[in-house]
Amino acid sequence: MKANTLLSRNSRAITLTFAHRPPPSSTSLYTRPLVPTSILRTSRCSPQTFFSSQNASFSTSPRTFKGLQPDSAEPAPPNTEPMSGSGNAAQISDAKYHELADEYLNTMLLALEELSETSNDGIEVEYAAGVLTITHPKSGTYVINKQPPNKQIWLSSPVSGPKRYDWVVSGAGQHEKEGSAVGSGDDGAGGRWIYLRDGSGLSELLKKEIGLELPNGSEV
Repeated sequence: MKANTLLSRNSRAITLTFAHRPPPSSTSLYTRPLVPTSILRTSRCSPQTFFSSQNASFSTSPRTFKGLQPDSAEPAPPNTEPMSGSGNAAQISDAKYHELADEYLNTMLLALEELSETSNDGIEVEYAAGVLTITHPKSGTYVINKQPPNKQIWLSSPVSGPKRYDWVVSGAGQHEKEGSAVGSGDDGAGGRWIYLRDGSGLSELLKKEIGLELPNGSEV
């Protein structure tokens, strides 16, 4: 009986002790750090150490470009000069250009019509608005047209590709060679439609690719 009485008193004492225990102070709730210690240790690292570890995988060697460095040679410019012996484009007026180009294309048209009648190749020719279209069953379609802004005649060949021809007048004596069709030129006075990159003539190219024979200018 006494033992039960003592236990009952002790239980009430313990209950009273916990009931009257003051709540933990506000400062005690934040005595432990909220951030893990591993992160705190990382944040205490010096900035220099942190960035050096991040940049360790990058190369700092400078890139070099040929022709851009002081000790490198300049790249050679593209060769746009006409070949030796091809001559230079003649300085002609717009009216003279149209006269020479129209005369040449009309001469070519007559030669093509004759070629289509005498050959069995089935060549078709169409000329309209300064554009001459030649359809050759074996070679393909050729387009020849005037280009007044540049004072040129342009050619699109299925065999040799596109080319631009300027009017070039040969030097003194070259067109005076007796019996030389090249010397007399396309106008009979040494002038020819020349591709300045290689010095070849438009008349010679058409003769080689489709067998077109153009008369000399003096014979027109």
